[in-house]
Amino acid sequence: MSDDARALEIDGISKRYGDVVAVHDLSLDVSAGELFGFVGRNGAGKTTTMRIALGVLAPDAGVVRWLGVPLTFEARRRIGYMPEERGLYPKMHVAEQLAYLGELHGMTGAEAREAALGWLDRFGLADRRDAELQALSLGNQQRVQLAAALVFAPDVLVLDEPFAGLDPVAVDVMAGVLRERADAGVPVIFSSHELELVERLCDRVGIIDRGRMVASGTVRQLRTGGQERRWIDVPMAPASWDAGVPGVRLVQADGTRRLFELAPGVDDQALLRAGLATGPVREFERVEPTLGEIFRSVIEEAAA
Repeated sequence: MSDDARALEIDGISKRYGDVVAVHDLSLDVSAGELFGFVGRNGAGKTTTMRIALGVLAPDAGVVRWLGVPLTFEARRRIGYMPEERGLYPKMHVAEQLAYLGELHGMTGAEAREAALGWLDRFGLADRRDAELQALSLGNQQRVQLAAALVFAPDVLVLDEPFAGLDPVAVDVMAGVLRERADAGVPVIFSSHELELVERLCDRVGIIDRGRMVASGTVRQLRTGGQERRWIDVPMAPASWDAGVPGVRLVQADGTRRLFELAPGVDDQALLRAGLATGPVREFERVEPTLGEIFRSVIEEAAA
């Protein structure tokens, strides 16, 4: 089967709760081997979308497809899901719990226990396998929750805020596991407020606001639609040397260095010429906006 066919497709879904529109006509797809980052403000509709993708919620409109056909019960059993509200049994022993969940997804007892112990070892929890979940720190409980999503070797991973509350070492371990699963051909979608991590880890990003997908693409594609920025250092220039340059806005000053934002269509050479007219230019550098800056710009444009 081609990688194009092995895609999770969310096609035009909508969901209302009374007068509240949680999701409106939202579409996205996650292909085999792809890490898709799903970002938005609190209440934007990320969790509702993920629950619909899993089949926990039924949409009012639209359809979710796996392998090109609407999601079935059997297909849902092959999705590894990590909810934002963690859902494991606090008084159950860790390895026993993971093995039990593996068996629920069709593994034999021996297969499930072997996989459970393997993932506990991977997450540095081999020595806690016989501990009750509630005896673990919150960060270690988080690792067990991800192991629960992985233990049965799922065909798709849908993870809601998997990095919340993790220390930097645990973040690196989890990021490595997700990249590994994607490289093995698994479509991976996860939501996160850690935009720097999303930018570093994901192949594509979707930005949701008020239930609508307002931007989607690679970080490079999302940057293409943003405003250009330039650092320029003109040490001999007077304070207001840029006043006569149309279409530029001062964003930040750092000594003699200044960061300007250029309006669409403005030639950066006009800014450079204005700087050179006052004396030597020690620096003139294009600045790539971060995902955080792109996110804020997209949200502001959507609100406008």
